[in-house]
Amino acid sequence: MTRKQDETPRIAWGLTGSGHYLKESLEIALAKNEKHPGLIDFYLSKAAAEVLHMYTLSVTELRKRARVFRDQTASAAPVGLFYHGHYHTVVIGPATSNSVAKFVAGLSDTLITNIYAQAGKQRIPTIVFACDTEPVVETESPSEWVTLYPRRIDLDNTERLKTFEHTTVVSTVAGLQAALDARFQALALNLPKPLP
Repeated sequence: MTRKQDETPRIAWGLTGSGHYLKESLEIALAKNEKHPGLIDFYLSKAAAEVLHMYTLSVTELRKRARVFRDQTASAAPVGLFYHGHYHTVVIGPATSNSVAKFVAGLSDTLITNIYAQAGKQRIPTIVFACDTEPVVETESPSEWVTLYPRRIDLDNTERLKTFEHTTVVSTVAGLQAALDARFQALALNLPKPLP
């Protein structure tokens, strides 16, 4: 059975409760969406909606620039869009160590873990911008830059996720941009119609 493909498939961009390069990640996403209007749908965990506010970003403002789905249903109802060829790529970034651990364990009990699981089941390439990738991480909190020391389990989970099929794990803003650029090049070669 061939999966139905939308006329102009999109990127599903998942936001978790991480503030690690959150502003920079959103800048990349919104720049792509401005260049190709309607290209990106945002999927927000409950924690993401809180964290956006902490970083003086607004869900209301985000909705003016893109379609936004929030984690408000027990069944993660918006993932139904994945069954109809609505998305050609999933980006989850920034991704908390909690989300990465759930991906690795195969859990899908939130909207974000559900989009990761359904992307895998539909063989949709996924880019994960993981937060805990190095023994020492400099990150911006809502009020200042702080130094974090990810636990061994956090680092191990990130390494395990790198082995998952259809998954690219990146650890920097530059890596996120490069992975997106590579995905766009692949789409230009493989999609019969150009991106919107």
